[in-house]
Amino acid sequence: MSTVLAGLRSLLSGLRRNRPKLDREATAAIFRNKYNEFQSLLESNTELLKIFSEMEVMLEGREVFGMAFIRSRTSRAIFHAIRMIKSFERLSGRPQPALLALVERLSSEIKTVIGGRVNPHRGKAVLMLSEVTADIVDQVGGKCANLGEVANRVGLPVPGGFCVTTAAFRDFFAEAGLFETIASIRLGITPDDPASMAAAAEDIQAAILRAALPETLARDLDAAARASAGSDGDAARFAVRSSAIGEDGELSFAGQYLTMLNVAPDRIASAYKFVIASLYTPRAMSYRLLKGIPDDDVAMAAACLRLVPSRAAGVLYTRLPENPGCNELLINAVWGLGPYAVDGVITPDAVRLDRDSLAVTFRDTPDKPRMLVPNESGGLTDVAVPDELRREPCLDDDAAKRLGAWGIFLERHFGRPQDMEWALNENGDLCVLQSRQLTALSERGGLAAGPPVPGAEIVAEGGQSACAGAGAGPVHLVRDDADLDGFPQGAVLVAQHSSPQFMVAMQRAAAIVTDQGSVTGHMASLSREFGVPTLLGLEHATRTLAQGEVVTVDAAGCRIYRGRVESLLTRTEEGEPFMAGTQVHAILDEAARRVVPLTLLDPKSPQFRADNCTSLHDVTRLLHEWSYGEMFAVSDLASGQQGVTATLDATTGLDLHIIDLGGGIREEAGHKRRVTPGDIASRPFRALLQGLVLTGDALALKPVNLGGFLSVMSEQMLAQPKAGSDRFGDKSYAIISDKYLNFSSRVGYHYGVLDCYCGATVNKNYITFSFAGGAADDVKRSRRARAIGRILEALDFTVDAAADRVAGRFQKVPAPLIEEKLAHMGRLLQFTRQTDMLMVSEASIDAMVACFLSGAPCFDPAHAGQA
Repeated sequence: MSTVLAGLRSLLSGLRRNRPKLDREATAAIFRNKYNEFQSLLESNTELLKIFSEMEVMLEGREVFGMAFIRSRTSRAIFHAIRMIKSFERLSGRPQPALLALVERLSSEIKTVIGGRVNPHRGKAVLMLSEVTADIVDQVGGKCANLGEVANRVGLPVPGGFCVTTAAFRDFFAEAGLFETIASIRLGITPDDPASMAAAAEDIQAAILRAALPETLARDLDAAARASAGSDGDAARFAVRSSAIGEDGELSFAGQYLTMLNVAPDRIASAYKFVIASLYTPRAMSYRLLKGIPDDDVAMAAACLRLVPSRAAGVLYTRLPENPGCNELLINAVWGLGPYAVDGVITPDAVRLDRDSLAVTFRDTPDKPRMLVPNESGGLTDVAVPDELRREPCLDDDAAKRLGAWGIFLERHFGRPQDMEWALNENGDLCVLQSRQLTALSERGGLAAGPPVPGAEIVAEGGQSACAGAGAGPVHLVRDDADLDGFPQGAVLVAQHSSPQFMVAMQRAAAIVTDQGSVTGHMASLSREFGVPTLLGLEHATRTLAQGEVVTVDAAGCRIYRGRVESLLTRTEEGEPFMAGTQVHAILDEAARRVVPLTLLDPKSPQFRADNCTSLHDVTRLLHEWSYGEMFAVSDLASGQQGVTATLDATTGLDLHIIDLGGGIREEAGHKRRVTPGDIASRPFRALLQGLVLTGDALALKPVNLGGFLSVMSEQMLAQPKAGSDRFGDKSYAIISDKYLNFSSRVGYHYGVLDCYCGATVNKNYITFSFAGGAADDVKRSRRARAIGRILEALDFTVDAAADRVAGRFQKVPAPLIEEKLAHMGRLLQFTRQTDMLMVSEASIDAMVACFLSGAPCFDPAHAGQA
């Protein structure tokens, strides 16, 4: 017997003798470069998916946005698309001239669309508030645009005043040479040195405050102030507030810029410069850096509004920030001017109202010992609240209800929960000082979530809303392509994973629900495009919801009800999309046609190729899919090459070698040639080893009969002398980083390859797995492949099987779930070794599946029935 085995070794050694070898450093560099390119591609893919989602939300027409949003999102999309192409070219070694040409053409078309805008207010330094609406946000900034919308389209009372435009800002900076001065000072900033940031900020602010305003701007400010002051003349007082591009729009910038209160008319020019200079505080500069907003794109407008000498002031939230699903709104109130309510200096009154009836449901009236009031000489003064008012409510029920009604009205108009600042004067008159999207909502509950429908039975709850709305119909479970054929009209599509292939059913689907998926994924984008209520990440929906069962999906509330819930289905959208019909919305729509649509749906289709791409989304989808294949093939580079950094010292039954790309092995064990499982830092490899390392009963695996093994092996070699011969006896490799794993197991005539990413970003996470080959005949190998496919399906993988090969994918789920599946995959790799010889009948398939799912360490057909 030893002679036979020695002869086999000699034969197989000869088959491998002429393989080229690389030294360790060169091999490590190849793997590291490929992994770095893959990382770069994944990062850009994630950013592009976010951009697609943001553009789709703005296309709804319920968010204030301007040309700055369109320019920033389209330019970022072009950048990341090109970055993906270049990364893929370096990853694969294959140039992609067709994709590059497409992106360049789309970029040129987008620039033409953006450049064709007509701006009726271009060049105006000052606009009265009566001239302002949301669609000129580029000229007046977010705060002014929102307030103009509230006054001129919603019709609620706001203070009188005017806006100093971004054109005034640019004229001021250009005439004073401030753009060049600021660029020069910024050269001295060290990004990781707060002291250099603070010093630069001080120098920039000093330069702004020293500079003289253009004479025309100074005259315009004086004229607008006198017009707004009216009969009060010099006695009038103003609030001068920042209104930066993006502020109170897609980013809140809350508290980042300056507000000056109680400003006399002749001091507005000076106050304006202080507000402009607040663009360059260390905090504001750091905020823009963290949000990826280049200083070159920053422009500041300012709101100059008549100061309301308020008896009381505060804020209103149309949803409870900590519990947006609750059917209440919240009002906070303090005596005097409002800053103490928002700055947390005084604990304010808290009043909660029912959103439907506006009845007061809760009151908390704490002691309010201090308040802010205007100082006669300018500025503000902190004074004591009269003793008789300290524990009195600032608002009676009628005033609270009036504010509540305004808040609901604004939420309906803007289509989003609102954060509204208000003031109450000595005459009892209320006015709105500001309204913006409420950005502090907790993730649970969504933007428009309401309370559960009374009397309706909830069968499932949770997940995330990819497209709000409600739909009802019979459940139609989709497990594979065949289930999509003839999808019933009005059914609810329920699947384990989100997939762009579901687009073929979207015009017929009442709603879509998946166990896993991301609201920034490809299918979520299509759901919004088709307007299908979609709820993603509702774990176990496929097991909870029965085929044919009638349910109502409330995607906004993240709930599924049994039967039809008519009150949800008859609910109409409240308020018109106020940005629709504006020129800036039309430009976004035209630009988005080059960016957002997705036509490449099925990777298996012959149409899934570069020359069929028509948008940046298509490019993203294609390259992301192709990149999986490139990384999956990385294991072939490892086979037969030197350059491994370590071998695994553990009982796996494999000659397992590890290539660390960085962060895969604990730093203190980095010098070792043999490492233990405890030395592994790689998150996915650690999880795989939980099932791969043999312990306990698994160590007592019944060995395969050697005579039968040699018989099958010799049969295989005679029948297919080249098939798998270069696999027998090969090393197995784990190519690892802190979040990545490419594992290739080569034992006998079969091999398994697993590729995985496991990190904090759900959209990046995946497991791909392929198993093929064997030493038995075609029939037995096919049976084992089908058994493995059924096991993978039980583990929620998407499976593709043909002949003796089976492949599966599991993706876009949180890291803990990836780790759980990897532990199963480690056990599966051990469980299926040489089992092809045991697949003696079709019944063996059922036995093998049942045995694995029972948790048994190995497949023993004799005891499969008991398992």
